[in-house]
Amino acid sequence: MIDEAKCRRSFLGNGKRQMIKNLEVHQIWMDQAIALAQQAGDAGEIPVGAIIVDQQGEAIATGVNRKERDRDPTAHAEIVAIREAARVLRDWHLTGCTLYVTLEPCPMCAGAILQARVSTLVYGADDPKAGAIRTVANLPDSPVSFHRLEAIAGIRERECQELLQTWFKNLRN
Repeated sequence: MIDEAKCRRSFLGNGKRQMIKNLEVHQIWMDQAIALAQQAGDAGEIPVGAIIVDQQGEAIATGVNRKERDRDPTAHAEIVAIREAARVLRDWHLTGCTLYVTLEPCPMCAGAILQARVSTLVYGADDPKAGAIRTVANLPDSPVSFHRLEAIAGIRERECQELLQTWFKNLRN
């Protein structure tokens, strides 16, 4: 279940009706990111999925972890989606776009999100080992960041956590 306090802070200034509408939209997109994460897990990758939505509310890019398949340490779901979105838009500026991802981005991905000028990041589960948005580090609010990123955490958090925990449990067995 979503932490309403976290979500409420993200929607300050909006009316309650708009907050509920935004939450519902975020949940719908996160459901799609979770489905992508499941595909990654089925392919032997850590189950993380990402989707980028443009200002008009259209999905323009998706990504799943591909590190193992591509033998590429940078092939995280967020990076794959950012690269695709830049190709679709023919511009590396992703201003106005929202990135949905099932796990809090690592430092590499947080840096790429800031470099791409993504306007809003919505993620499911915190990453207590490498989260670089709020959990371990806070790159968006640090002096190294020149871009203002709205970050919303905890959307479909339980589902995202369970997906990761189940995948790692099965890997160990």
